[in-house]
Amino acid sequence: MRKRATAKQVAEAAGVSKWTVIRAFTPGASITEESKRKVLEMAAALNYTPNLLARSLATNSTRQVAVFVDDFANPQKLPFLETLTEQLQAAGLVAMLININNHFDHVNALLHADQRQVDAIILFGTAFRDETLTDLQLGHGMPQMFVLARDSQIDGVPAVVCDAELALRDIVRHLHERGYRRPGFMSGAAALSTALRRRQHYVEFWAEHGIQNISLLSADRYSADAGAASVRAYLASTPADERVDVLMCENDILALGAMDEIRGNFGLKIPEDIAIVGFDNYELGGSYGYGLTTYEQPREEMVRAVVGMIKGTVEPETVTLPGRLVVRSST
Repeated sequence: MRKRATAKQVAEAAGVSKWTVIRAFTPGASITEESKRKVLEMAAALNYTPNLLARSLATNSTRQVAVFVDDFANPQKLPFLETLTEQLQAAGLVAMLININNHFDHVNALLHADQRQVDAIILFGTAFRDETLTDLQLGHGMPQMFVLARDSQIDGVPAVVCDAELALRDIVRHLHERGYRRPGFMSGAAALSTALRRRQHYVEFWAEHGIQNISLLSADRYSADAGAASVRAYLASTPADERVDVLMCENDILALGAMDEIRGNFGLKIPEDIAIVGFDNYELGGSYGYGLTTYEQPREEMVRAVVGMIKGTVEPETVTLPGRLVVRSST
């Protein structure tokens, strides 16, 4: 194999400066088409590709973005991650995926990201204590942080979220118009600083319709098994004439597990005995076997906003975007 050329060698061969070579390989950099063409042709002839590590030392930017994720059991994470990595790569950035778990918590993750000098950190649906920032004492040089798909209650950390208030108002209005009067709500894994606020708005909007008694269920994580276990415990302990007539689950994965349990082990009909609502519009929920009524988050727009903040083309501030109600046979 031929030895890889340097930027200086390409510059000399193309008759341009070294900085012109660097600009030719920098997305969005100011350079004439003729200069870029000459540089790229000579780079191909000399087997040159830019050394990103060396460039990061010169520009003080690694173009890496750390993405923290803590609930991989939720398959709805995958479409978001696909969109996020696609848009980051289109912007010349690369995602560093960090799994938050019992053995590698936020403290370890923050230190890991800081040591690798990432340009930004995205808290993707993770529960995060703002006291952690103080405890770490990483200083003012710490990468900018953003919260994606949950509210941020951390000072100075903007969030990009689906408008939970609008979403739950639309959902409750739909359910009330369909005649449901004994609502329930199933929460997922408890969140700390980055809450969803879906249960809060669900309770508030039912109260506006004069209904104060909301049955509250909980699951220990976002998974179909957890949704099934939660509704199983509820149905087993609640007389048939006292059960809810509609159950909203905090996301679609919980809802799908609940639906399988309701029909499979208890022989109940959906929506005749219990109607079900989810959140996220996960693809499987739209299949004939489920027909799940849900709420779709504006995934593309949410990711575009957070990537714009990282690039500096969008003001870094909390952004709340509207989604849409998707009505199917489960209600």
